[in-house]
Amino acid sequence: MAGNFVRDIIDEHLRTGRFTRVHTRFPPEPNGYLHIGHAKSLHLNFGLARDYRGLCNLRMDDTNPETEDISYVDAIKEDVRWLGFDWEDREYYASDYYEQLYEWAVALINKGVAYVCDLNVEQVREYRGTVTKPGTPSPYRDRSVAERTSTSSPG
Repeated sequence: MAGNFVRDIIDEHLRTGRFTRVHTRFPPEPNGYLHIGHAKSLHLNFGLARDYRGLCNLRMDDTNPETEDISYVDAIKEDVRWLGFDWEDREYYASDYYEQLYEWAVALINKGVAYVCDLNVEQVREYRGTVTKPGTPSPYRDRSVAERTSTSSPG
């Protein structure tokens, strides 16, 4: 195994006992076919798991049903296998965890460390800022915890 910063970090974690195994994941979004960037990530994640005798999950990031299709899921799985990798029984979908993710979001809102932002797309662009101009905090950020779960106007 040739060394690089990722392997150096993994080696250090395994040496110190911070972690005892390598378990990675390849998370494509099934809204198109894989490209060379996906192949790089796929080889990194599946390759590290293989080289360290670990595991790699195939986890579809299916969070945008308007752009996703089962034909892309099938093509991704075929391409992963064609490139010589196998996820065995570890095929997951982000949508399987929506309820849990929603519960975590509500918990963060109730703790006062997250909020529901009702800015529209144009407003988000305006508030986001640029590389030369800092962004502006959303007016929804400072609502009370009770207000954070509603979709009312700020103030």
